[in-house]
Amino acid sequence: MRQPVSPWVRRFAALVPGGEVLDLACGAGRHARHFAGLGYPVLAVDRDSAALASLVGVPGISCMEYDLEDGRAFPFGPGRFAGIVVTHYLHRPLLDALVASLAPDGVLIYETFAQGNEAFGKPSNPAFLLAPGELLALAARHRLQVLAYEDGLTAQPAALQRLCALGPAFPREHGKLETF
Repeated sequence: MRQPVSPWVRRFAALVPGGEVLDLACGAGRHARHFAGLGYPVLAVDRDSAALASLVGVPGISCMEYDLEDGRAFPFGPGRFAGIVVTHYLHRPLLDALVASLAPDGVLIYETFAQGNEAFGKPSNPAFLLAPGELLALAARHRLQVLAYEDGLTAQPAALQRLCALGPAFPREHGKLETF
């Protein structure tokens, strides 16, 4: 059974301007499928060829098998992607190059495990857990506009950090907040 789309990703997906979306460390591609369903061209990247196989032939999705942690340079140039989505993945050496590949008017949607998650199970290795405010610091380094940020415990239970950040040229009037 396929995992559902993250509510965090679903909430901000429509803010991505027209253009290609990168689903980094996509796994079985739940978010790649979601963005493709919204009409975006998607590049789904993962090192697991078996996971990518389930995406072959899905309209709007291109797949790239790539080990992001093998020491090679990040494979994408500056400003390429209108949107970048990353969930449940952290490899700090990539972070700056990843954000640099976001278009100036693009949207970064990031959600992964944070310090404190070791109390609930895996991941528990500090290398895979965000420090408090780490995603905020990443956004500040790249002059991204933080639209939304959360750092806390979920009902699963898990400790997560979430960020939706806009490129410095993102038209502010397009970042409408939901009315509750």
